[in-house]
Amino acid sequence: MHIYDELVARGLIAQVTDEDEIKELINNGKATFYIGFDPTADSLHVGHFMALCLMKRLQMAGNRPVVLIGGGTGYVGDPSGRTDMRSMMTPEIIEHNCACFKKQMERFIDFGEGKAIMVNNADWLLKLNYVELLREVGACFSVNNMLRAECYKQRMEKGLSFLEFNYMIMQSYDFYHLFQHYGCNMQFGGDDQWSNMLGGTELIRRKLGKDAYAMTITLLLNSEGKKMGKTASGAVWLDPNKTSPFDFYQYWRNVGDADVLKCIRMLTFLPLEEINKMDAWEGSQLNTAKEILAYELTKLVHGEEEANKAQEASRALFGGGASSENMPTTALTAADFTDDSIGLLDLMVKCGLAASKGEARRLVDQGGVAINGEKVTDNKLALTKAAIAAEEHIIKKGKKAFHKVIVE
Repeated sequence: MHIYDELVARGLIAQVTDEDEIKELINNGKATFYIGFDPTADSLHVGHFMALCLMKRLQMAGNRPVVLIGGGTGYVGDPSGRTDMRSMMTPEIIEHNCACFKKQMERFIDFGEGKAIMVNNADWLLKLNYVELLREVGACFSVNNMLRAECYKQRMEKGLSFLEFNYMIMQSYDFYHLFQHYGCNMQFGGDDQWSNMLGGTELIRRKLGKDAYAMTITLLLNSEGKKMGKTASGAVWLDPNKTSPFDFYQYWRNVGDADVLKCIRMLTFLPLEEINKMDAWEGSQLNTAKEILAYELTKLVHGEEEANKAQEASRALFGGGASSENMPTTALTAADFTDDSIGLLDLMVKCGLAASKGEARRLVDQGGVAINGEKVTDNKLALTKAAIAAEEHIIKKGKKAFHKVIVE
């Protein structure tokens, strides 16, 4: 099966500019393609995961990836999918985040001579003269067309700043620059980037008289139409210091029955023939599918050793075992205690089991919290330093989240 047909079979392709040309290029390893990543945090998250996997698949098929880090566009912020303007970041934060991204991406993409390359659009965007830019590309963009773009329409009611309005021009200029300097003939991105990507292909056509292509990836949504990769305590990060391998494993282990096979097909590298056989699975077999999904993705992101540890810990906990060796752990110090005790609500927030004390209180009041196997009903409960020091405490939230607490 050719790579394009495989992408279709896995449900990854949303929109394309010219299917025949794109199919010809990527099936024959002739695509030099880019995907952009704005450094809005110091770690990639699950929302970036599909793009990384797509890059890996296309590189395995002989195509050359260009990873574009948005050190320049990060100064503006992409309005796509937003209801408000992104926070402004300092140059130091942007530079730090870019460095973090590169380190994480090297786990997925093969960089090196004649292989993938990584570029930062700060290298050309920050050098542009505003008036010269307007004269060079301003006439190539129709304001009427821009205002019809979905990424802008959804912001019109609450207000779209002129700062953000320029984002499409900046992203389009990136494609124009990469086409000229790196022979980049194709751009891939999330389906919410479609308007921005079309801006790039049109700019290349109008300025250079040449064709470039764009393809968007299906957004990772659950059966309720909501973006996956979010938990009560925030995003599911690829950095093990922000989301532990155990918590990462548990996130995928706990996906809904209606979503598990779709996720396996879209995100793992298991052969399609093997995945297609799972379509007939039901009941307890879907739990097996969830284990497969969680293990494969944890192995991709954190390595086989961490995937094995996470799976063993999960099986021990859900199977009624007592092993807590590989469970996510919070170590408390003297500074965490007041009068040698710490409130349960404060502890749950510190462990990441709740985003706030209010949420923690609701969980306790609803009977969704247990400590060492005993359900807790007192939201004013305090745990003493001596008790935690004498024996590790296992906090359980609902049926699926576990966390170990110890004293250093």
